[in-house]
Amino acid sequence: MSRKYTVIGILLVAILVITGIWLWNWVLGDTEAASGPITAVPVVTEAPTTAAVITEAPNEPDSVITETPNEPVVEETPVVTVLPESGPIVFQISQDDSEASFTIYEDLRGQPKDVIGTTDQVAGEIALDKSDLSAAQVGVIQVNARTLVTDDDRRNQAIRNRILNTDNYEFITFTPTEISGLEGTAAVGQEFTFQITGDLTIRDVTKPVVFDVTAQLVSEDQLTAHAETKIQRSDFNLVIPSVPFVANVGEEIALEINLVANLSP
Repeated sequence: MSRKYTVIGILLVAILVITGIWLWNWVLGDTEAASGPITAVPVVTEAPTTAAVITEAPNEPDSVITETPNEPVVEETPVVTVLPESGPIVFQISQDDSEASFTIYEDLRGQPKDVIGTTDQVAGEIALDKSDLSAAQVGVIQVNARTLVTDDDRRNQAIRNRILNTDNYEFITFTPTEISGLEGTAAVGQEFTFQITGDLTIRDVTKPVVFDVTAQLVSEDQLTAHAETKIQRSDFNLVIPSVPFVANVGEEIALEINLVANLSP
């Protein structure tokens, strides 16, 4: 009889070990690295109107003129320079200077804290007509979810494996559908506040969200912006796996993007 119980006990231990290994890989196992450096989806803009400026050819320096019989007279052709009158110019987000982040409440081992995850792998383009800000366009903003990091490697793996499933859904995307509260003209150093409405896609769930934005044209070839919004985990089916020592995780997630965009080459 005792031999029977010994065999059963061994089987139970084996099942627990196998289950533990499976759970470890399921939650904390290795995940796919980023497929490559993130690149922007080009924003579609209308071609700017142009004007032709005629400039006279430079005069030759004074010299002694000697007449040559029967030599044809060559007329100099004016130089024509084409300059943009108005229209959008495109700025591209710089990964070297930009960051996307999330913040969520967590109670780990009895220590409540706000967990912050960040990445510099954020990309997008912005088209701006300085003479008419109401015509501004913001292209698709992408964030590589595989590169998000917090202050804990095990949490990072859990986020990638079980919460965001980054092996199958590498990118989080925001597709703007409307810009409100942005109008007038832009001058270097002037700050603007407005809102961008769009569709946020996390994994296979897409929901409308509104970002509050503060932006500034810091020079003729660079702009900066800070955008923020809050979402609910349940709206995007972001389920937190049951992990020892984690007592509670918040429902609300704050999303932020701090970006620097340079004039597109």
